[in-house]
This record gives sequence, structure tokens and C-alpha cells, in this order.
Amino acid sequence: MTRACDLAIVGGGIHGVGVAQRAAAAGHSVLLLEKERLAAGTSSRSSKLIHGGLRYLESGELRLVRESLHERTALLRLAPELVRLQRFYIPVYADTRRRPWVLAAGLTLYAGLAGFARGASFGLVPRHAWDTLDGLSTARLERVFWYHDGQTDDAALTRAVMASAERLGAELASPATFIGAELRDDGAVVRYSQRGGVVECLARVLVNAAGPWAPQVARLISPASALPDVELVQGTHLVLEAPPPARGIYYVESPRDGRAIFVMPWRGAAMIGTTEVRFRGNPDEVSASVGETHYLRGVLRRYFPAMAAAHGSGRAFAGLRVLPGGTGHAFHRSRETMYTVDRARKPRVVSIYGGKLTTFRATAAEALKRVAASLPARRPRADVDRVPLPPA
Repeated sequence: MTRACDLAIVGGGIHGVGVAQRAAAAGHSVLLLEKERLAAGTSSRSSKLIHGGLRYLESGELRLVRESLHERTALLRLAPELVRLQRFYIPVYADTRRRPWVLAAGLTLYAGLAGFARGASFGLVPRHAWDTLDGLSTARLERVFWYHDGQTDDAALTRAVMASAERLGAELASPATFIGAELRDDGAVVRYSQRGGVVECLARVLVNAAGPWAPQVARLISPASALPDVELVQGTHLVLEAPPPARGIYYVESPRDGRAIFVMPWRGAAMIGTTEVRFRGNPDEVSASVGETHYLRGVLRRYFPAMAAAHGSGRAFAGLRVLPGGTGHAFHRSRETMYTVDRARKPRVVSIYGGKLTTFRATAAEALKRVAASLPARRPRADVDRVPLPPA
């Protein structure tokens, strides 16, 4: 069986569905292939945050922070049932590495990059109110800052975006396993298996949005293209059967290595994460390690001793990020999205490596921009900046 489409997309995570929605809105015929179910990988194993990335200011990634804050504003407007503002608290202790003046300066810049839009305000929690902060330890506590960012259900958001794409004419094939693709001058012959049979699709453009599996997908495309220097990094979260924080989300610093850790409410439980550990195995086999769970429990004991003592059984889940390769701690690597194309003129393949949940719309726009010369002119069906995203 052979079919044809303008774009074939591999990967049903947030970036794949984002490309599907934007391409379908532009009038293109779209086929998205997902081997298991939507958001089966990283897009259901994130920290569930739609945020500007306050800590990215430390590494000077102002463009990424500005873009993220712009997208946060857009998603609060387009998906109010799925993305909502939460108050975040940053406690500063005598031994906290980031001193109060640093945080005050960072929050001021953060608000400025947000254009002083909704949720841009910040301030200090008065000392007399510290005892109301969900059992936060007050020993040697010097300041508590507050600000706002967004929280979401990452998997539900992914499903909502795909549902929007389908309403605009995109087609979802799931479960469907990508077998390989052969490039020819005017596009790609894409092969995939579904319901026990093999299907061929003649696509003008192939979009590799497979997340941690993107390098594997790239190796199944002939002729081969150069792979970027990337590394998989595992992040683990703990979900504990303990009363969740009622006041909001806490942004704390690991006493061991200074990493930023979130303690937050999630579906009636308390969730804490995330770690960053190099991963060199099969992405299908990622799982939380004992060392990571001990690390997170230690952070919880430091800041919320009563919560740590009260928790019953819980569970851990792990996901993978794609980050630029290199030496040094992954915490300090750039979170900018990386793109590769198979050729400069009229590319037939664009691969997406890395990226953030918050900026999936901007990632989709950039991916399509890079292959625009290979796509025919179509009559647009909608403007994605005006298409609401209700829960699917």
C-alpha cells in the first residue's frame, strides 16, 4: 500500500504533535507516526512546568528565556484548562549558594523579559508568614522570594495539541513503527509497519521528532546524514504519597551540588525532581536508579522534614533529555533546540534534537521554516496563535 503526503512526522511527543498542528494549520497534508501512544516517552515524564527557565539566566541564555516566557503567555491564553499559573517559592538560607541580591536581580530581569505581562510580578514572603509554607524548614532561613510560572499535565497537553492537529486535517497512525526512509530528489519514501502490514508513504518532507530516539531514527534514513554531537541525560522524579504542598511550588537548591530542584503538588501527591545523569543505554529501558531516589529524598529531608517523614509508599519515573554533547555537568549545558537538515537546498529531512516542553510551538515553527522551500504553497486552514487547546 502506497500513499502520499506533504509531511511525514516520526514521533508522537510534544514536538511531533506541535509540528503536525502547525503544518496542518498551514494547509499541508500530514501523517504522524507514533510507535506506542502519544506522549509515551519524555513528554509524559517531564517536570510538568510551562516556565521561562529562571536558572537559564545564569548561563546567559536570554533569548531562550524570552522565547519561553512568550510561549508561556501564549499557552496560558490558548490552553487555560491545561496550563495555569502557580506561585513559586525560592527559600534562601545562610548556606544557599545563590545569594538574595543575585535572586532579586534575576527575578527583576525575568519580569522584564516577560514584558511585565500576566504572572510577571514577584516579591518577598514576610517573615511572620514563613510558618504557613507547607512545613518548609526555617532553621537559618534568611529570605523567601515568590514569583509565578506555569504548571501543566504534559501528556494531556500533548494529546490536546494532536487533537487540534487532527481537527485541522492531520492523520495519526498509532501504533505504527517507522522502518526506514529512502531519500530521492523530490522527497522521501517512508516505510512503516501498522496492523501487521508494511505501508509506504511518499512524503515531500520527513520530520524526525523522535526525541531520545531521534539518533536511532536518523540512522534508518538513507543516504545517511551527519549526526550532531548529542548526549542523553536521564531525569528522575519521585511522586510520594504525602500531603502535597498547598501553597504552590518550591524551587530549592540541592545542598549536595547546588542543582535546582522542584517540590510541587501533582495529582493529590507531592512530587520532587529532577536529577541529571548521563544515560548510555537503550531509551526504551530508562528507569529511575536507587542513587537518584536517595538524592531526591535527601533534598526533601533538608527542606521539608515533616513531609519526608510522613510519606508512605511512592513511585519514581524517569525520562530522557537530548542535550549537546561535551564535558562537564549536564546541568550547565544549553537547552536550546538543535536542528539538522539533509541538505541546504530544498531539504527532505529535518531532525529535531532537544528542546523544551514550554517552547514546543516555537520549535515547530522553526522546523517548518527550515523545510519551507520543499513544501508546496497551500491554502491555510487556521492560525495556530488563535486556535484554542481544550483537553482532548
